[in-house]
Amino acid sequence: MKFVMLARNPDLYSHRRLKEAAEQRGHELDIVNTLRCYMNIASRRPEVYYDGKKLGRYDAVIPRIGASVTFYGLAVLRQFEIMGVFPLNESVAIGRSRDKLRSMQLMARDGIGLPVTTFAHDPKQTGEVLKLAGDAPLVVKLLEGTQGIGVVLADSNRSAKSVVEAFRGAKVNIMVQEFIKEAGGADIRALVVGGRVIAAMQRKGAEGEFRSNLHRGGSAQPIKISPEERSTAVRAAKTMGLNVCGVDMLRANHGAVVMEVNSSPGLEGVEKATGIDVAGKIIEFLEKNAAKGNTKTRGRG
Repeated sequence: MKFVMLARNPDLYSHRRLKEAAEQRGHELDIVNTLRCYMNIASRRPEVYYDGKKLGRYDAVIPRIGASVTFYGLAVLRQFEIMGVFPLNESVAIGRSRDKLRSMQLMARDGIGLPVTTFAHDPKQTGEVLKLAGDAPLVVKLLEGTQGIGVVLADSNRSAKSVVEAFRGAKVNIMVQEFIKEAGGADIRALVVGGRVIAAMQRKGAEGEFRSNLHRGGSAQPIKISPEERSTAVRAAKTMGLNVCGVDMLRANHGAVVMEVNSSPGLEGVEKATGIDVAGKIIEFLEKNAAKGNTKTRGRG
């Protein structure tokens, strides 16, 4: 089979591993820079061009679209979908998961455990929003933040109010969440592929750091998750419509709560922590599904 990956940096661990896994199984995988693709849209035969040449026929497209290029990346991915190329994750599902507020609303609708989360636009409602979120400490998050950037822990109601007002002054969208103290600065990343959790690790923040992101100096180790946590991760992936994703959860006193669903999860941390060939399992998923031409979005918006 022949695959194409939309990625800006072919040298990242995750991208190299996916290419290796595909080639080890006898497939071809081309990596193209998402931003250097361009499209012929108004055509009876939709096309994608790259560096002046029309891209040939592919069986599947693997979107590894960075958050900063979501808009253009999803446009390119939609073009492949319209051409009948099977997407590892569909454009509409990626867009859904990238919108943190929308993803929280959808998971709440489906009864998936979440931390208490509040959102408002009017600065005059700051006090009411903080009251709904509960007593400090509180977590204030930028809706557009990634890898722990734009996440602030306010240890008092007064500091929470100051942080919210500062963010509002910068004209950015934020949400306020309860702080799950009992998680102890650790979270769980469950990798879901094809409706099953295939690997899980616990991430622990660096000393004095409440954010557990590995990019911020956190550490990872394999973890055995409970049936409830496994079910929560699978349901979150299903709600987002993602075939492959990383579901980040905290262990709260009242059960597992989902913090985020990542449509382009990094593979390095989980593969090294667990020893599981996650890249290989992703390619196996494509082998079983791409051949069917299972593109739901073909020919529609």
